[in-house]
Amino acid sequence: MNMPPNAAANPIAPPAGSAMNRRDFVWGVATASYQIEGAIDADGRLPSIWDTFCATPGKVLRGETGALACDHYHRWESDVDLIADLGVDAYRLSIAWPRVMHADGRPNQAGLDFYKRLLDRLAERGVKCMATLYHWDLPQHLEDRGGWLNRDTAYRFADYADLVSRELSGRVNAYATLNEPWCSAFLGYGNGHHAPGLANGRYATQAMHHLLLAHGLALAPLAANDPQAQRGIVANVGRGSTLGDSAADHEAARLFELQHNDWVLQPLLKGSYPQDLFKLWPGTEPLVLDGDLATISGPLDFLGINYYFRSTVQSDGAHGYTEVTRPDVERTQMGWEVYPQGLEDLLRGFHTSYPNLPPIYITENGMSSDDRVVNGPNGPRVDDAQRQSFLQRHFAAISRAIDAGVDVRGYYIWSLMDNFEWAFGYERRFGLVHVDYATQQRTLKDSALLFQHYLAQRKG
Repeated sequence: MNMPPNAAANPIAPPAGSAMNRRDFVWGVATASYQIEGAIDADGRLPSIWDTFCATPGKVLRGETGALACDHYHRWESDVDLIADLGVDAYRLSIAWPRVMHADGRPNQAGLDFYKRLLDRLAERGVKCMATLYHWDLPQHLEDRGGWLNRDTAYRFADYADLVSRELSGRVNAYATLNEPWCSAFLGYGNGHHAPGLANGRYATQAMHHLLLAHGLALAPLAANDPQAQRGIVANVGRGSTLGDSAADHEAARLFELQHNDWVLQPLLKGSYPQDLFKLWPGTEPLVLDGDLATISGPLDFLGINYYFRSTVQSDGAHGYTEVTRPDVERTQMGWEVYPQGLEDLLRGFHTSYPNLPPIYITENGMSSDDRVVNGPNGPRVDDAQRQSFLQRHFAAISRAIDAGVDVRGYYIWSLMDNFEWAFGYERRFGLVHVDYATQQRTLKDSALLFQHYLAQRKG
């Protein structure tokens, strides 16, 4: 593709004068262990709930699994060079709990050594690391004992966080305890769309409580073992709106956002659960012990925000809401509406609702498209024009939120490369880099080339 002559002409660059153009704004890319590593039986790695879920007929599109994924476990050196050559400041990865810890709690040195080599190579190439401790791959042996429905799993997570932060101390710039507890709780235990595939509203709220308790219990060992690293959590958030103008429809939109956003943020930042949640889901109040909410609401150095789309809802005529399809809007390959304004709205709303809101990093934002490699006169090329437009519009939305006073300090594109997209297998492609799964060939899409050019221009 023809590269723009300067950063201002770059079609994905933030607006001129944006705080995102400053040198201290962190630009990064993100991945997750189960989605890219493969090597599920290598070097003592234990089975995870996603290995089990993938092996269950009908759970994942075409019966695909993460057994090979992007083979990152064996290709990590060239992948680190790929990351560094993009020019990013930071890389958000996740540690695979089943890879680094034996079932009896002892360290699995081979797995830990893999991450040490990876982190050391990132540091050599000048790339900082945000390490997510839990990106959904719970060891199966813990699920066999109840998983996140069992309070003991929260304590086992604290042991795991203690182990990882001792072993990786000095190599990690920031730890995110959990990725998207809403997905782990609701999709995993509430509607069964994700591992472990259970579907019960009471399960969802109890799993959420234990997930958040695990987060809170992990903060102390992280601070003790790696005091120079920041500590935070990553929450996925959703914008809800309505086509109607009735009071009931506006209430439906409020309840949607309460369920998607405040269910996580309010216990973290205010030390309480939103009581309207249990009006929405009667009889689902979790068992909360004395001191739990104080543990959950421990101080955070940062909050990671993942945002992808807007949902349109209407009143269900009772005490809740139903989702409806908004006609004539731009959508991604996932069927999600492209709505950058929703990210600005949410950031500004959180800034108002939570006076103690910590500094924010956009830890995931991106889109899937049906990307194909074509051979042109200058070699292989992936023209992903919709992704370029998606990114530029979301950068502009974040810039407006910053101008309104929201403390956003960085942005990580999801994802570095195409990978295993959970229940959708390998069909949905979110990457800046195209992966040919048959050959493991990596090809920078046009969006990656433009992003690389922008970062080079920014650094001067």
